[in-house]
Amino acid sequence: MRETLGDSTIAATHVVTAAGHAVTGAGHVVTGAGYFRSYSAVGLLAVVGVLFVAVAFGAGRLLRPVVPTPEKLLTYECGVDPVGEGWAHTQVRYYVYAFLYVIFAVDSVFLFPWATVFAAPGFGATTLVEMFVFLGFLAVGLLYAYKKGVLAWT
Repeated sequence: MRETLGDSTIAATHVVTAAGHAVTGAGHVVTGAGYFRSYSAVGLLAVVGVLFVAVAFGAGRLLRPVVPTPEKLLTYECGVDPVGEGWAHTQVRYYVYAFLYVIFAVDSVFLFPWATVFAAPGFGATTLVEMFVFLGFLAVGLLYAYKKGVLAWT
């Protein structure tokens, strides 16, 4: 078997044993266990990270003083005593504008890589059609929001 990697060519012969292991021309045995062993380090690191966070939270819970007083149980807001109810209504239109902003921000994130691929030889027509389909979906969503009156600031 001959594999080409960039400018260099690597020649290797692979022999498969009865156990299903591949032996290269250099005599190295390639097994599936070696493949998963490389992921065990990532898994071990994830477990250590979770344990570190759990131990830190547990130690904080055990070591902190717990002395509830009426002053500590009051709602605190920027150093000012709270006045009125703790529940305030927020207009839904603010969320809609924020959601529309996120949609078009994501659109711009997709436009920059598209522009670089569009400039590459051989990808022009395909990427142009794909981007117009993508922009068409966004335009239909914006038209729907406009027709529903979501974009009217009243």
